[in-house]
Amino acid sequence: METNRTLGRSGIDVSPLGFGCWAIGGEWQDLSGRPLGWGKVDDEESVRAVHRALDLGVTFFDTADTYGAGHSERVLGRALGKRRADVVVATKWGNLFDEQTRTLNGQDASDTYVREALTASLARLGTDYVDLYQFHLSDAHPAHGARLRDACEELVREGLIRAYAWSTDDPARAAVFAEGEHCAAVQHALNVMQDAPEMLALCEELGLASVNRSPLAMGLLAGKRQGPQDTGDIRSRPPAWLQGFGDGTTADPEWLTRIDALKEILTSDGRTLAQGALAWIWARSPRTVPIPGFRSVAQAEQNAGAMEKGPLTADQLTEIDRILER
Repeated sequence: METNRTLGRSGIDVSPLGFGCWAIGGEWQDLSGRPLGWGKVDDEESVRAVHRALDLGVTFFDTADTYGAGHSERVLGRALGKRRADVVVATKWGNLFDEQTRTLNGQDASDTYVREALTASLARLGTDYVDLYQFHLSDAHPAHGARLRDACEELVREGLIRAYAWSTDDPARAAVFAEGEHCAAVQHALNVMQDAPEMLALCEELGLASVNRSPLAMGLLAGKRQGPQDTGDIRSRPPAWLQGFGDGTTADPEWLTRIDALKEILTSDGRTLAQGALAWIWARSPRTVPIPGFRSVAQAEQNAGAMEKGPLTADQLTEIDRILER
């Protein structure tokens, strides 16, 4: 059984598994019409899935203002309802979007925009505070980061947020935010196919939580073998940063071969492939909190079921590195 974790230096207690709410935002797009969501969703099923996650002990939910152009926050807020105080809510800011047309239409890294974005997120979430507020522009200049860190400290003093983080894969940027007293985490990509040793070392050194996006490699580590059938799914026209999906019509054969080679270890002790992928992350560092996406009660149950099985062993980690020639 995997036990609860503390969100970095914040003292905030979270379940070892969080749920990522990108997918439940539904369809949205960029200005050229490229999909940025995961396809169509059923909001009632999303609400049922959140309720099921709560019943199974999940207490950490990660969203962003831009997911579904505001829709993910609204659905999550409705689903949590009176149970808001029982959970830890993380959201993000930095992207600009039009809720009516569900379109991403810019970015704003200014320190004045932070408060404006937070005010809008609080209204959509139906709450008066956010537990973990995350800067969403991964490649913004570190100088912006220093100003935004100070702006976040002010929001902590006012009680509008409890802690903050940068969503970035660059340890140097994460370290800029970490200079702030109430910086609790960094959100970064991590899965068995894409290790992040430098970022994990930084989290260990500075006492940060490692919040892990793409823990199931956008579905490949949950057993997805082909490209998406839904044209509103980002994986159907994958951007350059989205690895493993080839041209969108099929998954990358090289990735599938490597996943097949790991299957026996990842499915040990009665785990599903997805549960094994989450177990690898927990074994990788005690600071990790993976946040797999979900769109259905069944996915919520499978992901939450990983907590009962706990982490892989050190020997299994070593064997995985050997297979992947790391």
